[in-house]
Amino acid sequence: MSFRLSGQSIIAMCAAFTVSGSAMASTINQNVSWTIDRSTATTKYRVVAYGDSIYAGYNGGLSAVARRAAPTVQGEYLAQKWNADIEVYRRTKSGAKADDIYNNKIVSERSYMQATNTRVVMFEMCGNDYLQARSAFTDQTGTCSYAGLESALAACTTYTEKAMQAINQYATTAKVKIVSNIFYPGYAADNVLTGCTDSATGQKINKQTKFLPLLARSNWRTCNLAARYGFQCADSFAEMMGAEYDSNGDGQVDSDALRYVAGETEDAYVNRISNTLRSTLRDANTHFVNASTSYDYIQSDNTHPTYFGTTVSVGIFGGTGSGTAAPQFTDAQMPGGKNPEWNKNGHDKMGWESSKFNPATP
Repeated sequence: MSFRLSGQSIIAMCAAFTVSGSAMASTINQNVSWTIDRSTATTKYRVVAYGDSIYAGYNGGLSAVARRAAPTVQGEYLAQKWNADIEVYRRTKSGAKADDIYNNKIVSERSYMQATNTRVVMFEMCGNDYLQARSAFTDQTGTCSYAGLESALAACTTYTEKAMQAINQYATTAKVKIVSNIFYPGYAADNVLTGCTDSATGQKINKQTKFLPLLARSNWRTCNLAARYGFQCADSFAEMMGAEYDSNGDGQVDSDALRYVAGETEDAYVNRISNTLRSTLRDANTHFVNASTSYDYIQSDNTHPTYFGTTVSVGIFGGTGSGTAAPQFTDAQMPGGKNPEWNKNGHDKMGWESSKFNPATP
């Protein structure tokens, strides 16, 4: 998979993490502060989101990001629920690995969640750890080494826990804290053989078959840590990778069947995702909302979620963008509490998933 160069600089390529080939290690701050201004509101509360290019709303370049990335979508739902103005601070670094997000965003920029009007703190990380490990693994020849993949899992586990501990320490006025697990970008593209051979069998292995259990193990650990530290776990994997109807006749909507279940062991979850329900997994560029209708949840880079609406300028070499506007949708356009785009693009679906944990009152 290659990037289109039209309208982008070579620097822009280096700032984003890629799907195949060598993953770029370059990082860039892409922050947004956006206020959702309701005409009937008299009070303002804050949502703070830390993460990489997913929460940044990356859309292929350095100078602008999606206005309605998942945290802002969640903020819109919160504004309606509380009839309040919501300021959404997205403190994000595209291309950053988990340790970078922890050290240089969550800890170094802790002041954003220490504000007394903070009510929601959310984060996601680890995507670049796995994308870079996958790229390095894809480039291997000879005998396969799985050390890089296992190191990515260990780093993700370590820094996810550290992030939760830090947020618990600093976000003292937050009423809810949320972590998002990660979906599998490039799922269909990974259904190919490796260039290296397994030391035990002497055969090439299927990349998807190798990566899926690793990602499942990571997602179980993320949600299990969330339960231990008082966080909610937004199951982006289930929402992005599973259809919204029962495709295999097991009596469950596919996305519901794929969800993390509290109390389930790590091995049981990995087996359920990697084996029992594997036939129901779909690449997120064909997310089925029913048996005959699908929407594309992944941009042309085969990595980042699609989004609805406009972009926000963050400067030619990255930086911070800001703005204030009325909610994208009026209350009348949201019967049942869902906006009309809630399941038509990746960011709206991720925002809807996180919004399920919005407190009833501020």
